[in-house]
Amino acid sequence: MMTENRSEITDRDNALFEAGIKLGALYHQFTGSPLSISGIASMEKAIRESIAAQPFVEKIEVKIDEKRVFGEINETFRYTELKGAMLDVKAVIRCRSARVFVSLKYDEQLNYPLMKIEQIETEF
Repeated sequence: MMTENRSEITDRDNALFEAGIKLGALYHQFTGSPLSISGIASMEKAIRESIAAQPFVEKIEVKIDEKRVFGEINETFRYTELKGAMLDVKAVIRCRSARVFVSLKYDEQLNYPLMKIEQIETEF
């Protein structure tokens, strides 16, 4: 017989969930977008404004690694596409009494654009 094991959903839980949604949406919405050297700043701004428009976003910082973009540029057409390895994102998500600090950054050891929880504040 299964017994129910339920616990209360907290502001912390919701903040972490929202943070995951924001980073996942950012990654899947923007990777693959055409990107030129001259378009880096406008792409950073577009990503920032898109994610900042969503609920619970207190702060978002987006940096695209210019060196990685330069390394991927097609010489004939002078552009590439945005890849996860090019992104360095920091976000602060707040749901009532909880604030979470999360990031998306390429991890050299794992060879993977890793999303991480950096810090959690509650009842501040």
